[in-house]
Amino acid sequence: MAVILSLALGAAGLLGLTAVPAPAWAHPIERSLESLRDLDDQSWQLVAYHQGSGDGPMRLRLVGFPGKLRLEHPTALQVRSGPFRWSLDDLTAKNPQLSSDGRSAVAEFDLEPLLADLQQNRPLRLKLPGAIDELAVPPYLVKQWRALATSGR
Repeated sequence: MAVILSLALGAAGLLGLTAVPAPAWAHPIERSLESLRDLDDQSWQLVAYHQGSGDGPMRLRLVGFPGKLRLEHPTALQVRSGPFRWSLDDLTAKNPQLSSDGRSAVAEFDLEPLLADLQQNRPLRLKLPGAIDELAVPPYLVKQWRALATSGR
């Protein structure tokens, strides 16, 4: 039974925004998970989630291909959409799991300032100096992030 539940939760997580009713002994999972390619054809996994409980602050985790790059911390994530610009704080060193992970291809950012300003599901462009020149985030993914942010509040 546990294996079937794990497979179901994993499959649901791959489909993106997930709010799965869970048995009393399990915790519901709420996150947005998507894989995108940057302009250099590097694949990145983007995971947006609430830190801690469902009403905790929103975080964005970027995961690159381990062994192909080493992300330097702290490096702010630069986000733009048309004339709008944001600089999201790098929180990787503040996460004990990530700071002790030797793969070095993971970074985590504070998504709250961006979500607080967004009033529409606008396409975004991400830049992480030294790693990502430009990564396009489509409007459907921004919509997922905004919905996830309001679902925990």
